[in-house]
Order: sequence, then C-alpha cells, then structure tokens
Amino acid sequence: MIDLHVHSNRSDGTFSPRELVDYAMEKGLSAFALTDHDTVDGLEEAISYAETLRRSGTVPAESVPQVIAGIEFSTEYEGKDIHVLGLDIDYRTPAFVKHLKTFVESRDGRNQKMCDRLREQAGIDITYEKLTAEFPHSVITRAHYAKYLLNHGYIQNLSEAFERYVGDHCPCFVPREKVTPVQAVELILAADGIPVLAHPVLYRMSDARLEKLVSELKKAGLIGIEAVYSTYNAAEERQIRKLAKKYRLLISGGSDFHGDNKPGLDLAVGYGKLFLPDEIWTDLKKSKTKLLFTDMDGTLLRNDSTVSPAMKDALDQLTNAGHHLILSSGRPLPSILEVKKQAGLSYPHMLIIANNGALIYDCDAEAPILAQKICQRDIAAVVDMAHRWNLHIHGYTEKEIVCLEDNEELRFYRRRIHMPLKCVADIAAALPDGSYKLQTIHLTDRILLERFREALLSETDLGERLQLAFSNDRYLEILPRDAGKGNAIRYVTDYLPILRTHTYAAGDEENDISMIRAAHTGIAMANAGDRVKEAADVVTQGTNEEDGLLEILLSRFL
Repeated sequence: MIDLHVHSNRSDGTFSPRELVDYAMEKGLSAFALTDHDTVDGLEEAISYAETLRRSGTVPAESVPQVIAGIEFSTEYEGKDIHVLGLDIDYRTPAFVKHLKTFVESRDGRNQKMCDRLREQAGIDITYEKLTAEFPHSVITRAHYAKYLLNHGYIQNLSEAFERYVGDHCPCFVPREKVTPVQAVELILAADGIPVLAHPVLYRMSDARLEKLVSELKKAGLIGIEAVYSTYNAAEERQIRKLAKKYRLLISGGSDFHGDNKPGLDLAVGYGKLFLPDEIWTDLKKSKTKLLFTDMDGTLLRNDSTVSPAMKDALDQLTNAGHHLILSSGRPLPSILEVKKQAGLSYPHMLIIANNGALIYDCDAEAPILAQKICQRDIAAVVDMAHRWNLHIHGYTEKEIVCLEDNEELRFYRRRIHMPLKCVADIAAALPDGSYKLQTIHLTDRILLERFREALLSETDLGERLQLAFSNDRYLEILPRDAGKGNAIRYVTDYLPILRTHTYAAGDEENDISMIRAAHTGIAMANAGDRVKEAADVVTQGTNEEDGLLEILLSRFL
C-alpha cells in the first residue's frame, strides 16, 4: 500500500518529516511521497531518517517505507488555483533550487504585506517575525494565519479567519504571483520528476474546461493525474479515470494527509475508504525508463545491413533493464520487420517507426498505432510532376512497391528493400487508399533531386500537405505533412507515456534531423553530414561500421 500525496509541518501539515516516516511504517506503507506546498525543505530529513532506520537493525529493513521526493506546486489557471505534483524529483538540481528560492522570496514578500494589512487595517498584533516564530520550519499559508488568529483570541473558529480576514475577497488578503500549471510541469520535468495533476475534481470546473486544462498539460509533458483521492465518490473517480484513458495519463492518488489540520483524514486511507496498491507507483516509475530511437541504415546497422554481436549484446542488456528500443527508419514496415527478424531484435513491447514516421507499428499487437498517408489526389500530382522531370518515383501498398516498371533505380533500391513490385499503368489509380510515402530516386544527381523538391514546394500547393527529406544522396522521400521522425518521437513518448527528458535519438541523414532535435538527447553518427551533427547534442567517435552507437549505449544506458 502507498500514498503519493502527503504533507509535513514544513508546509501546512502537523507531522514532522521524521514523524511521517514512523507513522507510515505504523500504517504498513511500502512508500509515500512527501509533497509539501512549494518547498522541499522536509525531504532530506525524511529520506535520511528512513535510511538510518533501514541500517539500524532495530526494525526490519523491509518495513521502512520508501520516501519519494516530491513537491506540490500552487499554480494559477484562468483565475483558479491549480495544484501540480512532482514525484521522484531530483530536488538538488541547480535550476530547480534557483526557482524555488525565487518562489520563496516572492511568497515572503506577500506574507509581509498580509501581516501589515492585518495590523494596520484590523488592529491585530501580528508581524511576519511573530508569525514565523509561532510556526517554525513551515511554509506559511493562509491556514497558518487562521491558526495564529485563533490562538490569540481574535476569532472563534478557523472559518471566521477566511470569512473576515484572509479569504480571497477579504481586505487583508494579498494574492501572490504564481507559476502557471504548464510552467510547473516544465520545472518538474527539468528536475527529472514525474508531473501529476492533483485532485482535479476539487477545482469544480466544467467538463470542457477541465479537459482543456488536461490537454494543455499533456502537451507540456504531464504524465499522471490523481484519479484516486480521499474525497472522491465513485462517479468522480470514474470520470477522472476516463479522462486519464483518453489522454493516456497514468493513474496517481493520495490521501492529501495534513495531520491534525484535516481532522478525520488519515494517512493512506483518507476518510476510511481510500486504497492505493503498489502497482500505481510501479506504473508511474516506468515513465522514467529510457527510450532509444535509432535510425537503421548508417546508424544501427553496419553497411551490410547487419547488427554486430557486440551491438546485439548491448541491446539485449538495454531492454532487459526495462528500457525501450524503437527502430525508426525511412524503410517500409516489411523491410524493417525482415531486418528485425534476421538480427534477432525481438523484445517485449517493441514499437517501430516506419516510412519516416508515417507509420508507427506495435509489434506485440501486430497493428499500427498511428498511420498517415498521402491521399490519392496528391499522389497523382506528385507523380505527374516527377514524370515531367524525368525522375523515377514509386509508392507503396502495405506489402508491395507500386511502380510503372522495373528499372535500374528499383534494382538498386531492392538490394536492401526486399519487397515485391507491383507494376501498373497509373500509380495513383493503384493506390486508392493512399501511400505512406512516395520515393523519388536518382542514382547520380542529388542536385536534380534538390531542384525537384524546391519546384514541388514553390510551384504547387502540395507544400501545405507534404514534406520532403533526403534519406541519403540518392533517395528523396515525400511524406504527409504531419509525419516525420520528429513528430513520431513526440507521439510515441506521449503514447507510452515516458518522460521526454528520457528520450534519445540517433541518426546520420537529413531525414533524421527532426528526430534528433525532438529527443532530449540527439545523437549524430561520426559518418553523418554536417547539418546532422549541428542538430545533435552528441556526435559519436565511431562510424556505423565501427559500432559508434555502442558508445552511447555503454555510457548512457548500461
């Protein structure tokens, strides 16, 4: 059993971080996330104490819960307070620490102003120094003001403080600058954390407005959503689970335990019916596995289209460790599957990006998860223009190359792409359902292909619907506008979902540039062109023939 939303007295809870560890152990938790409001001050104490207990020998080590480093950001969205949790964050990351320092300074200034108003406008004997002395080591919230007023006899109950003094529309309230939910997600990702939208039901948004928020956060990199929460009824939990499924978000949950500040709400069980199995955290942790998107020809494969024994061994280790290998190629799917089988690259949960991103294929399901095609009308226009330029061009069915006739270009192409030919009188007419891509080939004149690309984009409206990229000096690929390896990376990362900060992409040709730029770590091979190397974060020392990609596997994955 776990709890992924817990507060200590370092923000507005009543238990110290150390006491939380003891209480979590008493409750039989295997893990809990300390997610104080806008602060990580309690994490070191909780994590260090838990580790000391494990080593002490006074209690069974397995009975000590894992303390997950977390935070709960208070943000603002269209006038509403929205909370975003960061789970398993690297809270020592310099950029993260710097942002929190700025955040604290802003919060302190706001609290100074609120104390001044309470003193000057309401005649209450309060200063910021007195307030912080009464609640040491705490992130001051309005709940602390309410307690101070109650402790000193200015109000009869806590609610009165919000009704008369510190509520949103009261004279002593001072709003503070807040980050947006998108900024919170980005900051959590920068700290290698898992961003989760906290208790969305509590925002009382319309379904459309909530979905708009979730959609925006998903685009920013949101991984999870709190679908299990202390106050949800069955219908509300179903609603959030449905939303999670639609946007491929992982399920998170927690009690939002605050100790005595939320009477009746207990750690792990909420108001008595909450239950979070360990599998929820297991699934969330999988979002931190690494994705290796690799081009095939000129990158993963040697020049004879094989994978070396050393490379195969490293890929076995990579996938055995839980990371994902995604083959990303301009080749059609049948050709990729052929190479995959010959090289023995059969791993669980494997995806393939084929046709330069126009098709993404799930090997386990033996079915596409994304398919984009050039429509028949545009095929006809491109083929007609290629004919006028006296260029070879062909398209594809699911299993065949569709061409006018066998020729020198196709014989060269089929040395590696072992697909049957379907010779027809009219390529467009033979492809009523469209084609994932079209391919022009010239074996000796890249300049001619470049001029053809420029003319197609400038002289027609096809550039609004298509894109063109070289996969080598002889092959110019024509794709749907929204295809491309870069867009495919983004789709796969969101589909799984995996943290974008855990994506790696390796390639050597122009059609790999969008993929290299889309990944968090872009890798260019030593044999890549200058433009590819300029787009990359890392350039290998060795070429594909020298297993240059192995350098990255050994240094970043194994």
